[in-house]
Amino acid sequence: MNPRIATLMVHTSPLDQPGIGDAGGMNIYVVESAERMAAMGVSVDIFTRRQNAELPDIVEISPGVRVRHLNVGIASATKEDLPALIPGLSDAFSRVLENEKFDVLHSHYWLSGKVAMPAAKKFGIPLAHTMHTMARVKNMNLAEGERPEPMIRVQGETQVVAAADALIANTDAEAASLVSLYQACPDSVSVVSPGVDLYTFTAGSGRKAAREAVGLPLDAHVLAFVGRIQPHKGPEVLIRALAEMLSHSPHLRPKLITVIMGGASGSGLGEVERLKDLVSWLGISDVVRFEDPVPRVELPQWYRAADLVCVPSYSESFGLVALEAQACGTPVVATAVGGLRTAIADGISGVLVDGHDPRAWSSILARLIQEPQRRVLLSMGAVEHASHFGWDATARGTLDIYDRIIGTKASQRKIIG
Repeated sequence: MNPRIATLMVHTSPLDQPGIGDAGGMNIYVVESAERMAAMGVSVDIFTRRQNAELPDIVEISPGVRVRHLNVGIASATKEDLPALIPGLSDAFSRVLENEKFDVLHSHYWLSGKVAMPAAKKFGIPLAHTMHTMARVKNMNLAEGERPEPMIRVQGETQVVAAADALIANTDAEAASLVSLYQACPDSVSVVSPGVDLYTFTAGSGRKAAREAVGLPLDAHVLAFVGRIQPHKGPEVLIRALAEMLSHSPHLRPKLITVIMGGASGSGLGEVERLKDLVSWLGISDVVRFEDPVPRVELPQWYRAADLVCVPSYSESFGLVALEAQACGTPVVATAVGGLRTAIADGISGVLVDGHDPRAWSSILARLIQEPQRRVLLSMGAVEHASHFGWDATARGTLDIYDRIIGTKASQRKIIG
């Protein structure tokens, strides 16, 4: 009999467009790893809170992978509203488990962990949990003016860490944070790297064809930022770095184009307009283009069209954008924080920058723009580095952890019995 996995991601749906609202790398992670596990004979049901009244209760997104809606709360509830909905979501999920058998529960992000905890305990099902981001890590690395994560999240994460049978970290650094900041038992923490779709994100037919496809000049110097438009992702760092760069290297201006692709995130609905105002105030509107997120099948062309992809985040549990860009042959310039130190091979597939000083960023970007031969070498290194991070390996590593906690839980039942 094929194992059945109940995956929980209640605050955002796998059906949402990444790059808008609360949808981002976690959405991609959950769907991609679920599809790879399904290809290996495992059935995965992804439980999420209903946010679209027009969708059916169950949506099959690929063979063996279904999205199942929990009808709790109003559709327009925000992530900040969800802690109050946790009991109702947990009750709704438990009602499903009364009639269906799952071998493992796997929750993603702390809200889902809190929903899964009572059900795991009640039905004796092993619980795996992936944090994706952690409040204590984010609060140590806030952008200027960014609000710290609330104490209810810190407390919730601590409870989930204590309750989970297995904690799955993206990197060694994240695993260390779980142990040092949340007192996780080291034996319950495993590292499984996220992946990249190496069939979709490829170097393809090259930069020239990509620029023709997305409407960018062939001779331009193109920088790109891809992700949710929120202070923590650091788009303002890139914008201020551009202004700094043009003040000391004005000769770059005629051919410079910077694409900022993403949508407003969470409660920061005015962030895109704020950044547009900043661009105007800095006098660089002629070199910055804001683009809405595009479907994932179109995204590789934008990566290929760029000379450099910039990831100036304040913290990242991994940084899937960096991996996708490298798989497309585009070097990445990123902050040397969290999982980005694993996602990028510094000096080989891209460049890591210490901190968020726009002057430091401008210096590195200007130098790379003016060194095409170095970018060629980094591009070759980017493709090679990304090739080690396929989703198949992520799925296999996750399934190994499932097998372990299923066996441990069965042994415990025998001892108790």
